[in-house]
Amino acid sequence: MLRPRKKYTVYDLQQLKGQRVLTHIHVKSPEEAAAAEAAGVDLMSCSFDSAESQERLPALVAAAPNSFLSAATPHGMASAEEAIRVGFRALEAGASSVYCSAGVRIIEAMANEGLPVVGHLGLVPRHVTWTGYRAIGRTVEEAIELHRRLKDLENAGAYAAELEVVPQNLARFLSSQTKLILMSLGSGQGCDTQFLFSDDILGDYDERLPRHAKAYRNFAAEHRRLQEERIAAFSEYIADVRSGAFPTPAQLIEMDGGLLDEVKRKLDNGD
Repeated sequence: MLRPRKKYTVYDLQQLKGQRVLTHIHVKSPEEAAAAEAAGVDLMSCSFDSAESQERLPALVAAAPNSFLSAATPHGMASAEEAIRVGFRALEAGASSVYCSAGVRIIEAMANEGLPVVGHLGLVPRHVTWTGYRAIGRTVEEAIELHRRLKDLENAGAYAAELEVVPQNLARFLSSQTKLILMSLGSGQGCDTQFLFSDDILGDYDERLPRHAKAYRNFAAEHRRLQEERIAAFSEYIADVRSGAFPTPAQLIEMDGGLLDEVKRKLDNGD
């Protein structure tokens, strides 16, 4: 069965580099994927790092059949062979490319097998024990190291890299120095895509919003309101049952009284 033609391919993205900034949302449910496609977002990404998220990927693809969707592979994959297997499994499930935060050796092995791979530069939340939560690249040494890693990813065969919390003027410079599609997560306007998580856009959690993000709605408050409404509705139901107010004749079906009398007579007679 032929799959729907996507709005973009990796080739298309490469041709658009430097032409305009693409919008990019990380989605976590079919409803969000469908909404992002309906809104006209350019790119999407999703998790592919657990059994649950791997089972969910086909539903995301079905919900946004025309969209470019990149699947984020698990952190800490033990070998290039494992990464290759996971990457191809994501593509078979409908992903357009795969994100991998592993080192260059693993990314190169994936790229050598024809997998379209997105690498990672800048802040790595799972590695903050080394850096703390802060912008990466504010010193000469860190900026040069970022440039080196950028070139390593490029030489390894990645087609793109997420650039997380890097000073925007440095990010703009780095983007001008590479053919990679640089995806800005908190790294300013000089990259090829602007990337935010749906949770940030929707305000869908109670923690403090990251500095680089912007909440366009307050879903957390709406979830709290809905929970209060659930409790109220369940309480009213319980009270109605206990008082006899539920069910009412409107919720019930009555058998014809004469027929019920006939049933009783026959049962009494042993018929």
